[in-house]
Amino acid sequence: MFHIIRNAEGAIETISRQPQPSSEMLDEHNPEIQQFLKADAAMPTFDEADADFVRVIEDLIDTLIANNVIRHTDLPVDAQRKLMLRKGLRNRMSGALNLLGGDELIL
Repeated sequence: MFHIIRNAEGAIETISRQPQPSSEMLDEHNPEIQQFLKADAAMPTFDEADADFVRVIEDLIDTLIANNVIRHTDLPVDAQRKLMLRKGLRNRMSGALNLLGGDELIL
């Protein structure tokens, strides 16, 4: 059983397993509960949003480097290392052809 609180329009606003003041009880198989949980699952989590945002920042840094706005060596050493690690992981995941061989970092 779930305890729900509705908004002014009558739609489920919050859901809890614990009783809440002025909450209504609904069975977990209730279509409204199922719809609420599906809608909630469709929302990206902060972790998912952060992962996507990290990719945007990586692409931004790559663009700045490619346009000679900054140099890779302008970044702190730890940032350089992390960027190269992520680039290497991304290349391996996408099945990129490594003509240079090995795990050397080449800039």
